[in-house]
Amino acid sequence: MKIATFNINGVNGHLPALLRWLGETAPDVVCLQELKAPEERFPAAAIRDAGYGASWHGQKSWNGVAILARGAEPVETRRGLPGDPDDTHSRYIEAVIHGVLVGCLYLPNGNPAPGPKLDYKLGWMSRLIVHAAELLSTTQDPVVLAGDYNVIPTDLDVYNPERWKDDALFLPEVREAFQRLVQQGWTDALRTLHPDEKIYTFWDYFRNGWGRNAGLRIDHLLLNPSAAEHLVAADVDRQVRGWEKPSDHAPTWIELSESVRRSATV
Repeated sequence: MKIATFNINGVNGHLPALLRWLGETAPDVVCLQELKAPEERFPAAAIRDAGYGASWHGQKSWNGVAILARGAEPVETRRGLPGDPDDTHSRYIEAVIHGVLVGCLYLPNGNPAPGPKLDYKLGWMSRLIVHAAELLSTTQDPVVLAGDYNVIPTDLDVYNPERWKDDALFLPEVREAFQRLVQQGWTDALRTLHPDEKIYTFWDYFRNGWGRNAGLRIDHLLLNPSAAEHLVAADVDRQVRGWEKPSDHAPTWIELSESVRRSATV
């Protein structure tokens, strides 16, 4: 079972690349971020024609998340991260596909920092930590939290740590919050299978980031213990970043053994 996360950076503007990638790689589940489209502008028909059911949470011009399922319809279980009823950003959606609970998230960027945007980011992370702890304690089924976390966890995850030391993606308090999340009992799938590798998921459009391989690892898939025991592969389809008119992110994916479906109770 292949589960991927892909910050598409505009689902309509980059729809050709998305459809090409779906056709070439056929992931079973896809988490999309930064749809930059209201509910009615989500290209559901084109995605359905590609063989995928979808559940999405759109927002005009900004944000937006979606979960796609190959040959199936995601069973949506949550829309929006709990803990702040006044938060209207479309940044979290959750669904069950083939017995696996998948949370798709687009964590706030937080820049410029310090300031209210960083405060919002840290507050959002605190809410995510609370919700993740609840998921760990209330379900024995496989759970995957996938998305653009806008967090560079360690020096290994950035081409030039010194260049990013004052950025909200790399601030100590942001990295510490991410570690608090992981240390609850989540497995960082990509880093677990590639412990010493310089492996990136994002290359800025500016300063020839792609050409210089000046990348960041900010797209993560975190697995609860029930999912982690089925983990067999994880990687980045970095070639997608080199396609014509690409997103600035590349799809990041995991593969779980087929026995994960049999282990689920839902």
